[in-house]
Amino acid sequence: MFSDQRLHDLNQPLLAEHQLQLSYLTDLLGRRGQDARDVVRQLVEFQVAIPSWALGTGGTRFGRYPLGGEPRTLEEKISDVAVLHQLNGSSNSISLHIPWDIPRDVPGLQQQLKAQGLHIDSVNSNTFQDQKDQPFSYKFGSLSHTEQAVRDQAVQHNIDCIRYGEQLGAKTHTVWLADGSNFPGQQHLRRAYLRTQESLAAIYEAMPSDWTMLIEYKPYEPHFYSMVIPDWGTSYSLCQSLGQNAQVLVDLGHHLPNTNIEQIVGRLLQFGRLGGFHFNGSMYGDDDLTTGSSKPFQLFLIFNELVDGARDQAVTNAAVAYMIDASHNTKDPLEDLLQSVDNILGAYAKALLVDRAALAEAQQANDVVRAEEILRDAFLLDVRPLVAEAYRQAGGALKPVAAYRSAGVRDQLIQQRGRLSVSTGL
Repeated sequence: MFSDQRLHDLNQPLLAEHQLQLSYLTDLLGRRGQDARDVVRQLVEFQVAIPSWALGTGGTRFGRYPLGGEPRTLEEKISDVAVLHQLNGSSNSISLHIPWDIPRDVPGLQQQLKAQGLHIDSVNSNTFQDQKDQPFSYKFGSLSHTEQAVRDQAVQHNIDCIRYGEQLGAKTHTVWLADGSNFPGQQHLRRAYLRTQESLAAIYEAMPSDWTMLIEYKPYEPHFYSMVIPDWGTSYSLCQSLGQNAQVLVDLGHHLPNTNIEQIVGRLLQFGRLGGFHFNGSMYGDDDLTTGSSKPFQLFLIFNELVDGARDQAVTNAAVAYMIDASHNTKDPLEDLLQSVDNILGAYAKALLVDRAALAEAQQANDVVRAEEILRDAFLLDVRPLVAEAYRQAGGALKPVAAYRSAGVRDQLIQQRGRLSVSTGL
């Protein structure tokens, strides 16, 4: 949808002002002994996966309002992600959700992915709802169910997900378990954990040796008395029992209000168990809003821990898999995803510019105010020129959302797919 010439034409009117702003910021950082070019290089290298289910409008339990032009097939979803990647150069991977996006024409999908510079990085299982013609219900659990036949069905579904992922070159399997209970006494809490551990071990055993299993946690919803994997500690304990290829997945929205998420990130990095991070925004719970839209300082503090851990030679944590996991209830999904990537890169850039030597010195001296001021200085710095330059160097648009609107992408998608088209899986 965006040729190199089209992107050049969109960037050209903005280039002079961009170069002026970038030159000023480069000079300012240089005076502080910081290299703007190195920050831009790291921003260009940073990639965050787009989930196949995030390309349509979301909703609430009261309903949803489709936008039109939504992708009806996996092929159309790949095309939509290609548009995002053309605009920002930071979205080169796709996370699939099975059974919503079972690959049918594998050679055709492989060809399409290669032509558009994309790849499938992970697959996600779905045992939080019953599917058509499913023999056993997950009403009372899946991997933790009291009946062996139900657990076997859920285990096999996860193994099937891995097999689909193998066909498309994925290397990661994500398990989010919706199992839990709504009433006291409904579920034996310890036995439910043990059954889950046994089920996950069967899936782990079937996973290729070069794959990673990510185990996600959530304190509530869909169950409101107990969740089988409610917190990072439970996820961590399951990973410890499975093996080194099992890692904890942190979702920004899967925490109770006011949880210190950056501390959780720091702990998991220290333990070498932070495998993945799902980005979104949250006000009250798992709101799945635009990343960084309401709590940008928290997002920066999380990246501060991620950058600090990456630079600490004593930390042996493997590369973290990043993905956006949001629900676009009132926005154009593609615009929302572009905004999320922009906010993510901005927070990352600010974290890269923290004066770590000065911060360590202030922390060692217990200089509370100085330590906080160092973080505030980095957070309040306007790094948008660096992010825009990363887009440009990656072959994208200086202002992705503006370019998206200027090109009338949504109108084109509606013309191609219809105003009533609804994305699969929603």
